[in-house]
Amino acid sequence: MKAFNAGLIFAGLLGLATAAWAEVVVKMAPPAPQSMAVVGSAPGPKYVWIDGYYRWSGNRYVWVSGKCIVPPRAGAIWIAARWVPRDGSYVFIAGRWQ
Repeated sequence: MKAFNAGLIFAGLLGLATAAWAEVVVKMAPPAPQSMAVVGSAPGPKYVWIDGYYRWSGNRYVWVSGKCIVPPRAGAIWIAARWVPRDGSYVFIAGRWQ
């Protein structure tokens, strides 16, 4: 019985991992990024500003505001989230640290 339960847990985790890597593909082009953003002072010297982006909510685009965060390590560079045209659709590429 323990082996069966462990198998179910593993299968569930595998399903979550697969869902986390699923691509978001949308037929409708995203709006132009919002050009006006009020960027206040950073909460500390190690913080950097990460620009906002549009995410797909299932039936429309929703603006996600930018924010200040601390990079995961010294010298890390933020690659911004973006929508890339592909075969008549748009694919979301999540932002990441490099």
